[in-house]
Amino acid sequence: MTYSNHTSSFSFLRKPIALAAALALPIALVACGGGGGGGDALAPVPTGPQSITIDFAAKAGTQDVKCGTAITGLGTGKVSAQLHDLRFYVSNVALVNDKGESVPITLDVNEWQNKEVVLIDLEDASGACADAGTKAMNPQIKGTVPAGTYTGVKLTVGVPASLNHTDYAVATKPMDVQALAWSWQAGRKFAQIEVNPAGGVVRPSPAAPGTTFYTHLGSTGCTGNPVTGETVTCARPNRMDFGFASFNSNTQKVVLDLAALYTGTNLNADLGGAAGCMSGATDPECDAIYKVLALDLTTGKPINGGSGQTLFRVEGK
Repeated sequence: MTYSNHTSSFSFLRKPIALAAALALPIALVACGGGGGGGDALAPVPTGPQSITIDFAAKAGTQDVKCGTAITGLGTGKVSAQLHDLRFYVSNVALVNDKGESVPITLDVNEWQNKEVVLIDLEDASGACADAGTKAMNPQIKGTVPAGTYTGVKLTVGVPASLNHTDYAVATKPMDVQALAWSWQAGRKFAQIEVNPAGGVVRPSPAAPGTTFYTHLGSTGCTGNPVTGETVTCARPNRMDFGFASFNSNTQKVVLDLAALYTGTNLNADLGGAAGCMSGATDPECDAIYKVLALDLTTGKPINGGSGQTLFRVEGK
């Protein structure tokens, strides 16, 4: 995967986030200065595992985004909007060490994570989010990595195919969220980002104007019925890869920027297809959205490994 970081150059700056180096120094000093016939034994090398937490936040430019608070200046019309939903699944979570190697994070298992997938939930069911939201939120990925020096991070917005086409009603957490089940594609919405723009959303006749501009990312062009045991294959995977060459989980967080997402979109006008962008290859609204995600609208695959995406950025905590 190629990385991007639009807060700094993508060249690896080698800011270590690991505790290994910090731990190794005092251990070495104790070993050498202990006296009393300790001999010439070398200091032990930390073996880990070390705990990692990756924090997420939602913003629109410099504005904090949360349910119940107006977001100003969105889209080409610079309209105000209310957040309606903001949840997404993340997988393939890995840190990049000082050798440039990807080291998968062993995910903790809890109500928001299984061994492969994390659900990031940045809505709290207040305000306009009350329609389908949940009060509980999860802005973090938690896990462990072997001891080492880590300089970057990479992730995928999406659910692996092996978990995607399952019945949410009998699935374990976090795959059991009905609001993220995508029945017409027999899978999950990888990302559900929705806003209610002031003035609503005008749609081509005979469709009635809408209240919400939807951005749903998920695999499309799928065939096979998982209910009858058939293997499901999808023509367009629509999994979004992204990463940052310089990332310190102790001091930095990953920000999803709604101002960036809608930079080429008129939130008050839907030109056809599904309301907003629901990953359709011919949906007029998806063209601008997919450019932000660095996804090829035709193939559903990342462009240059997602290096040009502008939806996510890194900020200090």
